Amino acid sequence: MGWRKLSGEPLPDILEAVENTILREIADGNEISICIGTDSQMHAATAEFATVVVFLRKKRGGFIYVLKEDISFYKGSLKQRMMDEVSRSIAVAYPLCPILERYDIPMEVHADINTDPHFDSNIALKEAMGYILGMGFQFKAKPDAFASSNCANKVVQ
Repeated sequence: MGWRKLSGEPLPDILEAVENTILREIADGNEISICIGTDSQMHAATAEFATVVVFLRKKRGGFIYVLKEDISFYKGSLKQRMMDEVSRSIAVAYPLCPILERYDIPMEVHADINTDPHFDSNIALKEAMGYILGMGFQFKAKPDAFASSNCANKVVQ
């Protein structure tokens, strides 16, 4: 299954869909920003990954586009899975940069990694932050990473 709206409507080309959405939102007078995040869940030996592009309208709500992928016989450790999530988010964010720059749309990359060292996901915090910031993106982790920890999480539950 490829990119889709939350309603299930397919989006054959995510770059085109994002640009068309930006143009529509600007025409409607909305000030928008974009957040990208990925979450995953293990189900037996299958890892479910969901990546979302979240469109936030200033003072007017928002909506998401979703890509869900299932990987059978996933063998990665928790740290590896956290870094796979970050990698998937960057793989979406990077090609969107020219479009977002053209329309001066701010973007953040959210990681479903807890900043509290008492949580298991914290094991990947330094590497994830370095990866995202090193690619030139704004970084958010839990509890501020709603794109991954709330939006994407709803898709893989």
